[in-house]
Amino acid sequence: MCGTSILPVKTSDLCFYEMGSSLSEFQLSVGAMPMNCVIVGAGGHGRVVLDALRQEGVHTVVGFLDSNERLHDQRIDGVKVLGSLDLLPMLRENGIEGAIVGIGDNGTRRSFMQSILDHGVQLVNAVHPFASVAGNVNLGRGVLVAAGALVCAHCQIGDGVILNTGCIVDHESMIGTCVHVCPGAKLAGRVTVESGAFIGIGATVVQRVRVGHDAVVGAGSVVLKDVNPMTTVVGVPAREVKDLGDPDEFTQWLMPETLRR
Repeated sequence: MCGTSILPVKTSDLCFYEMGSSLSEFQLSVGAMPMNCVIVGAGGHGRVVLDALRQEGVHTVVGFLDSNERLHDQRIDGVKVLGSLDLLPMLRENGIEGAIVGIGDNGTRRSFMQSILDHGVQLVNAVHPFASVAGNVNLGRGVLVAAGALVCAHCQIGDGVILNTGCIVDHESMIGTCVHVCPGAKLAGRVTVESGAFIGIGATVVQRVRVGHDAVVGAGSVVLKDVNPMTTVVGVPAREVKDLGDPDEFTQWLMPETLRR
């Protein structure tokens, strides 16, 4: 078990940490007990996390933390931006026990999660009530399961994972730490996605495929074979991008083919 740290990224780093052995057990664990919490990141994804927490009704969100000083003391959907992450020690002394990172970038989310744990604050999950999560799914800490997401039997979901709006993770799939599965992406049965990987919006990954750590699967891509670590694949069928070339051209490749100019 990983204790209270985020492990370094490795090719084999799926690292599911100290999960409840099933969703029902997780709901009874200390990490799911009602507590006052903060959301780190007051941008668009932070708002999604806030809505999920409110709809779930387990934890009470007392504020956002964000490094953007222009947001400090403002209200996001009625919740105040209290300041930066530096406030965590004081907040903990004043009864704030939990936090979740509402930032879509995997590396940034991993870093902030580690800072939260270093301050002795627990990572909480946000599971929207309109998500469907099988009773024998293993959930890590700091996980978002957004509205419309479908997580099927015997999946393993690591710490800091984002299962975004309307995505599908089919049976016996393993999702490593700080992975982002974007809206509408579909992972077939027994797929493995290693730590830090990014599955773009509307992408499809067929059964038993392995996506390596920190890999990027472009939006709308159809992945038929394993993806090497730290590579980018795009298209139908998905193929590795050898030369990124012009940044604007690369951005086009990450879009669904029907939207490319």
